[in-house]
Amino acid sequence: MQTRLSPANRIKAVPNIDHWRSVAHPPTLSPGGLHLWKIHTGGKGASLAPLWPLLSRQESERAGKLRFDHHRERYVRAHAGLRRILSGYLGIGPETIGFHSGEAGKPMLARGAAGLEFNLTTSGDLALVALSLGASVGVDCEQVSDRGDVVAIARKMFTPEQVSRITAAAPEDRLRQFHIAWTALEAEVKADGRDLFGHNRPAARGALRIEHCVPEPGFMAAVACERLPPVGEWVTMILEGPESLHQLSAGSCQLARCPLYPVLCTLHRVLGLG
Repeated sequence: MQTRLSPANRIKAVPNIDHWRSVAHPPTLSPGGLHLWKIHTGGKGASLAPLWPLLSRQESERAGKLRFDHHRERYVRAHAGLRRILSGYLGIGPETIGFHSGEAGKPMLARGAAGLEFNLTTSGDLALVALSLGASVGVDCEQVSDRGDVVAIARKMFTPEQVSRITAAAPEDRLRQFHIAWTALEAEVKADGRDLFGHNRPAARGALRIEHCVPEPGFMAAVACERLPPVGEWVTMILEGPESLHQLSAGSCQLARCPLYPVLCTLHRVLGLG
């Protein structure tokens, strides 16, 4: 007998993102908008020499401690890529960008930066960077692969509704449903800065909206944000070789005036963040 799924347990349709623009100048980022960047971190033998100078001392030290070469290469390409992307929005050199960590270790810009919020995720040879203006954002991407007993993991980590959706799924779809729930959880806790294993604590900010997408075949991604448009309205871009976005540090992108900007600037001054 075939199991009939309740409305809450029906398979969620997740849109594929098939078009990623390669741009010399990022478009305007406005409040309520979402920019999503893709970075391929595998490199295929490309030299890391132009990227090391973009990293901070702490980032370079962390990369140097990674045991395997391919992990080190992915880390350098992802974090140098993040800096190159942010430099286009901030109008400063990528190597000059400063970060500080939130209570649960979430990286944040060391200055108010006109309300610019960002989050980075990596999985395999893929990295994604989500950006919003005046609204906390979190992104998670996972390569869909066998995780062992996903039902047992789900019962420890997810809500009863999510567990029900996973257990009710056909065996061939159960892994996909697990990754939908897992990426949603990680994106949510990254958006509000909580620790992953403290995800049942009340969120520090307002309600978050979560949207899923397939950035590449074999991957599942989720974005969480206080003001999040549908996936079809996201601006999706790809950061390619060193020649891509070569003029971004000239400040070619315009950040739309964020209504929270004066409050954010005052808050950063009070907290001594620059």
